[in-house]
Amino acid sequence: MPPYPDNPDAAFGAALGTVSAGTAVSAVAKRLLDLFTTGDLEPGTRLPPERSLATSLGVGRSAIREALAALEILGIVDVRPGSGTYLRGSASELLPQTLSWGLMLGEPRTRELVEVRNGLEVLAVRSAAVRRTDDDLADLAAQLDGMRENRTELDKFVEADRLFHLRIAVASGNVVLQQLLQNVRSLLRLWVERALADQGHADLALAEHELVYAALRDGDPDAAAEAMSAHMHTAAGRLAEHFGQEA
Repeated sequence: MPPYPDNPDAAFGAALGTVSAGTAVSAVAKRLLDLFTTGDLEPGTRLPPERSLATSLGVGRSAIREALAALEILGIVDVRPGSGTYLRGSASELLPQTLSWGLMLGEPRTRELVEVRNGLEVLAVRSAAVRRTDDDLADLAAQLDGMRENRTELDKFVEADRLFHLRIAVASGNVVLQQLLQNVRSLLRLWVERALADQGHADLALAEHELVYAALRDGDPDAAAEAMSAHMHTAAGRLAEHFGQEA
């Protein structure tokens, strides 16, 4: 992964500026996110160390650490012990409005986001059934294989699941829809990972994804929308169960 450009303290410090003493962790994270979403930093860029960031922003290292932890939960950065902190995605993937939703989503807003995602996923798969290419189908089949092979390794299963839905969004041919889904999925990422708790959940999710794939392969938008709606209903129910466990 490429490091931040030469003289990272000066470059990053000049771009960030300082925040006032006693500023909340969310404001520190917002300042970092504003920089990340300018489009000037490449995915995989390594950030300067906590000490340098703290000096640049004029805050304590604990504020930097907590802000980076929050951004990691949201999927914006990747903190690798012993290596550093890396920017995960491109500007369009980094949720410019994430911090306005709050660093952690509460249950009511998460439920609302689930409803939004459900509608977007159905719209995407309906369009994808008409516009998908052979390459799209091949990639979707590969992600299904990944899910089958990792039903007991849930982190790998969730990643294959994520890539399956991402490919559907790409196949829809609608860039705005693709970006909206990316944003919503990123906000829900932590909840989704927690709610997929065992192999039984994975087996059911796999079966539902196979029905979605079959409809896409057949080029049937109505069947694809029906299969995706059923899958989203199951996923929403799983999240609702998880909320009950968290209460």
